[in-house]
Amino acid sequence: MTTDIDVKVREVGLRDGLQSVQAFFPTPSKIAWIEAEAAAGVPEIEVCSFVPAKVIAQFTDAAEVVEASLQQTGLEVSALIPNKKGAERGFEVGVHKLNYVTSVSESHNMANVRRTVADSVAAFRDIAALRDQNPEWRNVKLAGGLSTAFGCTIEGPVDPVAVLKLAQAYVEAGADELSVADTVGYANPAQVKDMFVMLKRELGDVPLAGHFHDTRGLGLANVHAALEAGVREFDASLAGLGGCPFAPGATGNIVMDDLVFMLEAMGMKTGVDLDRLVAVRDIIARELPEEPLYGAIARAKPPKGFHPAGAGRQAAE
Repeated sequence: MTTDIDVKVREVGLRDGLQSVQAFFPTPSKIAWIEAEAAAGVPEIEVCSFVPAKVIAQFTDAAEVVEASLQQTGLEVSALIPNKKGAERGFEVGVHKLNYVTSVSESHNMANVRRTVADSVAAFRDIAALRDQNPEWRNVKLAGGLSTAFGCTIEGPVDPVAVLKLAQAYVEAGADELSVADTVGYANPAQVKDMFVMLKRELGDVPLAGHFHDTRGLGLANVHAALEAGVREFDASLAGLGGCPFAPGATGNIVMDDLVFMLEAMGMKTGVDLDRLVAVRDIIARELPEEPLYGAIARAKPPKGFHPAGAGRQAAE
């Protein structure tokens, strides 16, 4: 973590949010979204997914979006990859970080990527080897995502031991960091804190991030629990876009603007200008007029007397 940021937030709406939207979000508007969030201080954006166009047509412009994203000063550009072919595309276009997801739940992993968990880990190992064999790609970070870590719509409860086993397998295979995801919105704060305490104890210094959905209204409470366990990186989506197709009734990811407000109100610097961030919602509203947009801060505005953590500290000094 940099000295001027206490908690790192990563925007995933351009991938996790748009992947479930049928209408094609125009490329210039995707780029405008990225530019505006980067200007607002968001340090990392997952800008696309390198999946075949026949699977998700939303990302046919992935290379163009990445190229524009790489022009943003100080922005870490990440993308999702489903397999080795997707990784090769990501390496070739110069993405800073590639995110690979495996479900802890065998049933969910089979439904999502049609592989066993073991096969998914083996494929990730091949991707890490590909990176390490090519000097020009060795600086690309590989993040291992643990989907359905807190519960599964197909299998129900998920054993924390299985989560740890997958996390260890990822690290052994070459993951630089891990993202632990409540993909279907089953987690509660006590469960979240216990999970991250265990993972940090067993994995040592491996960077951990939290990825929460607000399906049952506990998204930000789960962030708070993860903070108590020492987690300092979180995914979120502007206006709460997103959601797993295997989670009926899911409302999507936690709202980025609400997350930034909560962290800043708690005295934790994100480096993000909240007013400028909320203004970016206009781009989504314009292009997706039929899509429900979520967020308490966009509706109610910050309370009177609110001061961002950075501004408050500077005033105190």
